[in-house]
Amino acid sequence: MDILKKLFKIIKAEILFWLIIGVILLVVSCNNKPQEKELAFNSNVNTTEKTVVSKKPASPEFNAYWYAGEAEISSYKLEQARYGELREGHAILIYVTEDFLPEIQVKADNRNKKSISVLKLNATKNFNTGIYPYSIMQSTFYPVSNNKHAIKVSSSMQEWCGHVYAQLNNRDQFEVMSHSYFEGEADKTFKLEKAILENELWTQLRINPKSLPTGSIEVIPAFEYTRLRHLNVKAYTAHASLKNDSYTLDYPELNRTLIIHFNPKFPFEIEAWEETFKSGFGSHTKMLTTKATKLKTIKSPYWQKNSNADEILRETLLLN
Repeated sequence: MDILKKLFKIIKAEILFWLIIGVILLVVSCNNKPQEKELAFNSNVNTTEKTVVSKKPASPEFNAYWYAGEAEISSYKLEQARYGELREGHAILIYVTEDFLPEIQVKADNRNKKSISVLKLNATKNFNTGIYPYSIMQSTFYPVSNNKHAIKVSSSMQEWCGHVYAQLNNRDQFEVMSHSYFEGEADKTFKLEKAILENELWTQLRINPKSLPTGSIEVIPAFEYTRLRHLNVKAYTAHASLKNDSYTLDYPELNRTLIIHFNPKFPFEIEAWEETFKSGFGSHTKMLTTKATKLKTIKSPYWQKNSNADEILRETLLLN
């Protein structure tokens, strides 16, 4: 009997030991449970270092404006610097929320557990250079969570000499492919270390201007600019500053400054912008300032407005 009692005590002690170990492991597991946190910009420091921040739920005001089944369309009078002269034209900014599949990086046909919400910006410009026209479009897909880089950026440019296309996909690194009719720029694929994208700042501003990065930062300029100037797609040092109603990027190495003017009140509409840089080539090179001034903003499910009768909406946008 004494042997049995001792054996029973040993068994009880072992069971108690493993119960304690189990509780400790459970507590550690709970404390290390992945949170809804991702890398995001730290806009209060003078570096491109990122910090971990929680996803913030969208406000009722944000949801009411951006999830009403409509896009926001704004038209702008454009003075575009090209070949050392200013050209008159129009610019359009089309903002709309979409369900996006981050893995394959395309718009989802239907909302599902694999999709996320993005604020998409399609930015277009149309102007003439002498006899022939230019058409430029840039698309940016930026997470509404506002805590990571744009998932995808693409840019296309058409004029009578030919057309160029570039696309950036945000994966482990930035993956870029570029196609052009120019010999030195044709059919390239390469990877970049992640940095702030100038293209994404136009959507980040619409979600929360106060989250924009400031100070000395590393920025990949807008695809439109690098293609027009035939520059390498890479990060350049920029000095960023934020005022109540404007955001400025100054690139010393590029001798270029971009200023975006916006309404400081929600939904933070972009009222105008100006971009100063060297325009032209050779002896025709000079510093010029591209300017865009807002004409009109409407909310519309434009994808449904495709009949001849809907052309009147172009008059509303002052595009005719």
